[in-house]
Amino acid sequence: MTKLSFGAHPYLLGFDQLERLVERTAKSGSDAYPPYNIEQSGPDAFRITLAVAGFAENDLAITMEDRALVIRGRQADDQGERIFLHRGIAARAFQRSFVLADGVEVAGAGLENGLLHIDLRRSMPEPVVQTIPIRRS
Repeated sequence: MTKLSFGAHPYLLGFDQLERLVERTAKSGSDAYPPYNIEQSGPDAFRITLAVAGFAENDLAITMEDRALVIRGRQADDQGERIFLHRGIAARAFQRSFVLADGVEVAGAGLENGLLHIDLRRSMPEPVVQTIPIRRS
């Protein structure tokens, strides 16, 4: 059985990156920690909310890496002499990534009541009509 790729179709020139994007998204993992929501907060605005109870601002890092929004969390090692009889609140490190389309940018981020909110907005490019001159050979 042959695999039809986006780059092989004659009308989809330059879309070979889309195939790599789909593969990268599939490899991002299905770890359920930390739980998150994605909501549309406007016609061209989105909000990602991650439940990061117990993490302080200094424990979290948000970066853009090759069109991927990457959120990392790592709590400092507890050097105290606390003895847990039951530890049900996860304190493990995490990395969660979201692949963003071209034109989607991070508008801001905030931490409130154990929830990390990341606001995204899509900027719509102006349609461009371009005339291409034909050279004589």
